[in-house]
Amino acid sequence: MASVSVKKSSFVLALVTALAVMFSSLFGLQAEAAQTKGQQVASYAQKFTGSPFKYGGTKPNGFDASGFTQYVYANSLKVKLHRTSADQYKLGTSVKVNQLQPGDLVFYQTNGKSVSFVAVYIGNQQFVGATSNGVKVQSMNSAYWKNCYVGAKRIIK
Repeated sequence: MASVSVKKSSFVLALVTALAVMFSSLFGLQAEAAQTKGQQVASYAQKFTGSPFKYGGTKPNGFDASGFTQYVYANSLKVKLHRTSADQYKLGTSVKVNQLQPGDLVFYQTNGKSVSFVAVYIGNQQFVGATSNGVKVQSMNSAYWKNCYVGAKRIIK
């Protein structure tokens, strides 16, 4: 009689485990499908953290700031951006800092003259961008970035 009880318990445990795996897979797919286009851009951009900086670079073996954002948008959503940071700043809809969403572009004046740096906002007052030290996640609240912030644009709805 004990062996029937053990077999029944093993069967129930196996069934519960199988159902748990099935439901977690289903809900995982739903969560991924529910990701906004902006979240897709932000997530894709973060995959290149650590890629090197290269002046004029537009590929993972070396990016400059606008080459990075151009590559990320083209390869995550098939959206074509202009080549320079200043020209990318002319696109999209302006967004206030307190309304930023993942995937928005954030722009900075790092040369003292005009828009010269762009990056992808990823949430929590952070962006990922191709700095002179390579692609990195940076805080918008650091003194350096706060002092040269120009604005943000939403490229996608």
